[in-house]
Amino acid sequence: MENIKHSKIKIFALGGLGENGKNMYVIEVNGKIFIIDAGLKYPGDDLLGVDAVIPDIKYLVENKNRIVCLFLTHAHENHIGAIPNLLKKINLPVYGTRLTIALVEDALREDGEDIEKYQLKIIKSSNVLTFNDVQISFYSTTSSIPDSIGICINTVDGAIVYTSSYTFEQSVDKRYQTSYDQITDISRKGVLALLSESLSANKAGHTSGENRLAFELSNLFSQTSGRIIVSVFSSDLQRIQKIIDVANEHNRKIAIIGRKMQRIVDISVKMGYIKFPTPGMLVNLKFIDETNDNNLPNLVVLATGERQEPFDALIRMAKKFDRLINIEKTDTIFLATPPIPGTEIKSARTIDILYRTGASVNTINKTYLPSPHASSEDIKLMINLLKPKYIIPVIGEYRHQYAQAKIAEQMGYNTENIILLNNGKVVEFSQGDLVNNSNVIDVDQILVDGLSVGEMNNVVLKDRVLLSKDGILLAMITLDAKTKKVSAGPEIVSRGFIYVKENEEIINKVQQIMIDSIDAGIANPRNIDWSKLKNDIREKISKYLYKETKRKPIVMLVVNEI
Repeated sequence: MENIKHSKIKIFALGGLGENGKNMYVIEVNGKIFIIDAGLKYPGDDLLGVDAVIPDIKYLVENKNRIVCLFLTHAHENHIGAIPNLLKKINLPVYGTRLTIALVEDALREDGEDIEKYQLKIIKSSNVLTFNDVQISFYSTTSSIPDSIGICINTVDGAIVYTSSYTFEQSVDKRYQTSYDQITDISRKGVLALLSESLSANKAGHTSGENRLAFELSNLFSQTSGRIIVSVFSSDLQRIQKIIDVANEHNRKIAIIGRKMQRIVDISVKMGYIKFPTPGMLVNLKFIDETNDNNLPNLVVLATGERQEPFDALIRMAKKFDRLINIEKTDTIFLATPPIPGTEIKSARTIDILYRTGASVNTINKTYLPSPHASSEDIKLMINLLKPKYIIPVIGEYRHQYAQAKIAEQMGYNTENIILLNNGKVVEFSQGDLVNNSNVIDVDQILVDGLSVGEMNNVVLKDRVLLSKDGILLAMITLDAKTKKVSAGPEIVSRGFIYVKENEEIINKVQQIMIDSIDAGIANPRNIDWSKLKNDIREKISKYLYKETKRKPIVMLVVNEI
């Protein structure tokens, strides 16, 4: 590094800005590309049937010869969920801590991949890696999952620090503790730009409360004699360990509902990240039948998953659809999954259904369930510790990024040193100064739908929205191949639009439109434009249906010739 006087640096995001999830950040130093995180985003209600949304990596594919490696900060899906898709396109070196790499390997195996063909490398927070004129160092962070780290890309013009998700919670196990020494060392060398998370920037104070959760759970458990069911997000290993510890204090056993969580727990137990204090404490439940209901008075059931999955599991249990647990009046339910954006309706509906079972339902106070994200005072502390020249708010919707920008202003930073970016917008530094932030890389979001990745377009999504709102009407008719006269039908099938038997007048009119249109269209049987004729019939039916019902179902027309 001593032979390099200055660096040319570019920073931009392929995902993670103006949204919650899909985190992927690119740092270019003198032409070399370093990638940080490769996460997914869970789809909103407007993306019907879509399983996940991942970053658009077109730029990386086009410049793969310049890519050095990918660094991972922690094992939450919004930071590692897109890795299988990325590695299928670009087989690049991937660096992460023990648990992070273990869960990446598990995701690749689940995707049917041979992990031996990939370059997965385990690092510690104390490691320093050198790539010619660039040094990469790390520091331990406090998050809801162990082995979380921040990334520091050291250049001759100063460090670029990416915090990822973090808090400064003090009452945590040593495996979750922040390394203040490492952060201080980074600060001494000088920080050019700080990429700090923003998701909770609009919340006052410090993020804390996990210690109070254990106390609250202990009180609740001591007052409960029957079976206990607790909802919890599968990514919150710190919270899951607290539930295990409290259950052990009250001589209870643990059962886990959720296949993915069972795999995560198995991996975490083998690696020592989750501990069951008493041998045999974790039990495997048998399917419910005439002789078994799994209603054990000393059992704590963890209903786990991501986003809406814990709520889905509780609904199955309440409606007695689940194969392992059916909620009874003697059960006590603790909801430790506050609704995240986009799940508020599902959460409220779940609570309503749970109350109908007659079971005791307890919603744990939100103050005992802090998010694993830095609040305003945590962000101030990180800025004061690192003293960066430039601040670039990342990880969050624009309102969150804006809230962090205001925090920096309150701390005395000039607006020209606070850089608000959108996905694809490039900020450039040369000789330690900002020189350009006007270039833009074209990025899109890639939709994952089953085995299909990136093949879905807006037409398909629009059709799904129409189907969900107005349904479909299928109109079928059969013609004689020689005379072109109607030989059978028309037959009308409605799904999600109208009930056929109660709307005979509408159905009869649609049938008449088809017959009249075909009679007019086959006046010259030797010169029939079937494509134009079908479009005309479809348009006439659609106009009639909208006039009568003020709805626009998808109209599908089938014309057979026999």
